[in-house]
Amino acid sequence: MAATNYLKPPKRLMRHVGRAIADFNMINEGDRILLGVSGGKDSLSLLLVLHHLRQYSPVKFHLGAVTVDPQIEGFDPSPLKNYLAVLEIPYFYQQQAIMEQAEDSMDGDSFCSFCSRMKRGILYTTARNEDYNVLALAQHLDDLAESFLMSAFHNGKLQTMKANYSIQAGDIRVIRPLVYARETLTSAYAVAAELPVIPDSCPACFSMPTQRDHMKQLLAGEEKNNATLFSSLLRTMKPLMSIDHA
Repeated sequence: MAATNYLKPPKRLMRHVGRAIADFNMINEGDRILLGVSGGKDSLSLLLVLHHLRQYSPVKFHLGAVTVDPQIEGFDPSPLKNYLAVLEIPYFYQQQAIMEQAEDSMDGDSFCSFCSRMKRGILYTTARNEDYNVLALAQHLDDLAESFLMSAFHNGKLQTMKANYSIQAGDIRVIRPLVYARETLTSAYAVAAELPVIPDSCPACFSMPTQRDHMKQLLAGEEKNNATLFSSLLRTMKPLMSIDHA
């Protein structure tokens, strides 16, 4: 695949991303954006969206990508290396035996929470070491809705993921350009563009249904009877998505 020979992101997906970037002031002139690429459909879709946007946007920015390999048996992100090379996007590959560390260090926390926290630390460190000031993550509207319900149901709080915020240290901004996009859009694009999706092979993810899985099923059931469900949820969540420190 030549660097210019890829299936352009659909206009609907680009519109959602463009509107989110504008609404939350996500990308500024000269930003160096490091995208966390897990190998899933969402991060790979966002990779091509940002790659395409970088070529045509009047706001000039740099784009790099990073994959954190938790060294779990069956997880093989090696196809990503050639894919990123063809796109001519700088690629950083970080390995850390997170499951082994969890067995030794996890204290009263779920493995998923421990893994997420460890990965985020590696992403921040990579951004700092490689001189990137923005970290892009690929959570979409479905993810935000699930987080919103989980927080309300289990923590008694009205909150969800932020669209654009500075981490506590103040040196890195985190952006989520897919916050207006539905998961169905990234799924369809991943299939149409034949993206090199890496199957999730973490045994912890398969051991039992998670709270997030439950919320996903709950939302899917409600949407069958309410076609505007996610539009309503977006209006509800939008004030909670504004710039803030985390």
